[in-house]
Amino acid sequence: MSELVWLETSDGVALAARRWEPAAPSGAAVVLAHGFTGSKDDPGLVAVAEALRAAGHLVVAYDARGHRASGGTCTLGDRERHDVAAAVALARRDADRVVAVGASMGAIAVLRRAADDPDLDGVVSVSSPARWRYPRNPRTALAWGLTRTRLGRLAARRVLHVRVSGRWEDPEPPAALAARIRAPLAVVHGTADRFVPPVEAEILAAAAPRARLLLVPGMGHAFGRGAGPAVLEAVGWALAQAGTAAAASASGSSTPASSHHQASPTSPGPVWATITELNGPT
Repeated sequence: MSELVWLETSDGVALAARRWEPAAPSGAAVVLAHGFTGSKDDPGLVAVAEALRAAGHLVVAYDARGHRASGGTCTLGDRERHDVAAAVALARRDADRVVAVGASMGAIAVLRRAADDPDLDGVVSVSSPARWRYPRNPRTALAWGLTRTRLGRLAARRVLHVRVSGRWEDPEPPAALAARIRAPLAVVHGTADRFVPPVEAEILAAAAPRARLLLVPGMGHAFGRGAGPAVLEAVGWALAQAGTAAAASASGSSTPASSHHQASPTSPGPVWATITELNGPT
């Protein structure tokens, strides 16, 4: 079960949010950030939230600014960093550890917030670009039209219930943000993603000080089919890494500066195309 709550960001935007309380709390919380035109009530996101709740995690999700009932205008992951911060603050009221998970636009927002929040215990990006470079296909052309033209923004408001900002800045690309993140970063990406090519996930993971790359066979974009098990795996890894780092800090020891691990195809559990740990302890 979940409950509806309201959040207010540091820049004064009201966000409609949803909170899932686990039956047997693990002591950890997960914040879920959806993609462009998405919602806290999207079936794919809700399925991921329910899987995390069943694993004992408190879950907080919200409608990003400019989406559905939330206030403000959408800036495609830039000022949405304030949305992530508000959800993390709510999660921290009831959990000792917090992992932020974002998909597509939500991943950009999570990375942007994580780059400036040293207290996050883990970060998971799903279907995130590493650079401001997209393939030329009908889907990317539609996204460009909806966000970069006046007529497209009007259509987005009336048909998709998304209010897109007409003002744009030149924010840091996600790979540059990943390089500044000190929390464990799990990069989840589908091999069938036609919007953001899987090579972007490899670049993103390689840029982070401590990262794990999970390429999921057959998975498409964002919180679609196949995302649930991968996100659950990624959150568990991030929490384990955060615990290892905390124990090492308490004992005065250090963790290895760099290691690379290729998972065996006969390993138990979900089978990923690759599970690679970069620049951190195994």
